[in-house]
Amino acid sequence: MDMYGFYSGKVFDAYKYLGAHVKENEVTFRTFAPNAKKIELIGEFNDWNGIEMKRADDDNFFECAIENAKPGMLYKYKIYDKNGRCVDHCDPYGFGMEVRPNTASIIRDLDEYNFNDDEWIKRRDDCKDKPLNIYEVHLGSWRKKSDDTWYTYKEVADLLIPYVKEYGYNYIEIMPLSEHPCDESWGYQNTGFFSPTSRYGTAIDLMYFIDKCHQNNIGVIMDFVPVHFAIDEFALANYDGTSLYEYPYEDIEMSQWGSKNFIHSRGEVRSFLQSAANYWIEEYHFDGLRVDALSNIIYWQGNSDRGENKGAIEFIKGMNKGLKELHPTAILAAEDSTAYPKVTEKVEDGGLGFDYKWDMGWMNDTLEYFKMHPYDRKRAYHKLTFSMMYFYSEHFLMPLSHDEVVHGKATIIQKMHGEYGDKFKQVRALYMYMYAHPGKKLNFMGNEIAQFREWDEKREQDWNILDYPIHNNFYKFMKKLNNIYLEYPALYKNDYEYSGFRWIDCHQEDKCIYVFERVCKEQRVIAIFNFSNEYHKDYELKVDSIKKMRLIIDSNSDDLEANEVIYIVRANNRSDKVKENKSEEEIENTILIDIPAFSARYYLVEK
Repeated sequence: MDMYGFYSGKVFDAYKYLGAHVKENEVTFRTFAPNAKKIELIGEFNDWNGIEMKRADDDNFFECAIENAKPGMLYKYKIYDKNGRCVDHCDPYGFGMEVRPNTASIIRDLDEYNFNDDEWIKRRDDCKDKPLNIYEVHLGSWRKKSDDTWYTYKEVADLLIPYVKEYGYNYIEIMPLSEHPCDESWGYQNTGFFSPTSRYGTAIDLMYFIDKCHQNNIGVIMDFVPVHFAIDEFALANYDGTSLYEYPYEDIEMSQWGSKNFIHSRGEVRSFLQSAANYWIEEYHFDGLRVDALSNIIYWQGNSDRGENKGAIEFIKGMNKGLKELHPTAILAAEDSTAYPKVTEKVEDGGLGFDYKWDMGWMNDTLEYFKMHPYDRKRAYHKLTFSMMYFYSEHFLMPLSHDEVVHGKATIIQKMHGEYGDKFKQVRALYMYMYAHPGKKLNFMGNEIAQFREWDEKREQDWNILDYPIHNNFYKFMKKLNNIYLEYPALYKNDYEYSGFRWIDCHQEDKCIYVFERVCKEQRVIAIFNFSNEYHKDYELKVDSIKKMRLIIDSNSDDLEANEVIYIVRANNRSDKVKENKSEEEIENTILIDIPAFSARYYLVEK
């Protein structure tokens, strides 16, 4: 390992030196603990009797080689600090860990699995001009064998991959898989940053899952948490008897989640986190990372009033730039609720270097709008037009994620105003608005079946509600909409080009009607929305250079195959009403349409 690079925060492969490494006749163990008095290696290979590790390199590292150690065996480091206190720690760079409540690291041989996804890796890209439709999942609660038994990575591959393919998603985003002791943290408070959680199997099992996804043309993104870590003393906290990975100052040591904040100004911590990010992409073939809680990297404690955390900002720039050099086609997405500029600009151009930024403003405005009584939507009409005022400032991704369906917030379907039947009409229209809006898409599991129960990591999704026709029809509708998104280039090709979007009508405040078109070189799609509870007859749709349109999908219709209707745009369409006080040109470009309450339609413009 490049020692200068490790200390200065430039290294992306520290895991190849540190941790437990299997060789032909032995396993070499190595850990970084500059302030430790001494360290003993304990494990199954020595009946948990300590073997003192020798200082190595510049005396800040400890190492030893064990001949009878084998993959699958458990081990820990018994670390003595300079005050004589002793704590058993898991390996910060360990490639495996026990399932909670046990805390030992596990020896893993990462070379054991051979991938068969060369074709996928060769053609992989960041999807800027391609469809990116992400299905966000928590592996432990998508489906379960029983109330207390999870499917393994291998088993879930046989269930999840066919589901995702059939229902029109081309990427899966998995909530954090690095080992964590508390199920309720959902993986966001880690203890093993290089250890795929053993809840669902081994490292090899996870490699198999991702390989199978790639062989089925499904990309896989993982949630990555470089902001904070679990406080458990067996892990990173006070690792060598001092604040090695965390801040030593009380006012910034702890995050708002009760976890420890990484000290990003330390080179060794940067190298640790950068190496972890690279590890998941390099060794497991993940297609990208979604970086959690970016606001807590940009600002001290995530609070803009406390100012920018310059050291952490430099860290995220360096990490993103290095990852892009190593993996140019990997996707880097930021979960960021701030207005900090240039999140998706290249680092060389003064940005943070992400490919995408979650559009939290769009998400909040849209859900607030749909919670309102239809009458109040008239006054809030421009909550839905505002997103296009800032949209081209970043490469935005439109998320309806796990965070929107927990902690008393209500699920997406439940957020809709009104009675049971009206909720389904509105949520259909909402999703059609989302999928026509510029930007890539992300939808959390359970949303596609209109689940009313908030997500709970302990239970699988309520798949039995598909026995009810109204849920089953919504499920089929979402399948149709997802596949339309993948099939129509106008809906994704020019997401980040001004030419890809045009408002046709965004001043129907009293009627809550919105009309816009999505455009690419070979295609035009017109999207029409009525978010009021009123039926609007003879709405005047004014469009240029159109002779006919074909209905692609109608949110109010369960006959999802009956979409081949040709709508002729002509001056004789209810000609008396069209001709009133209009020029010949206006007459030629005007059509009268009846728009039902709580509805959405897509039309393909045909030449």
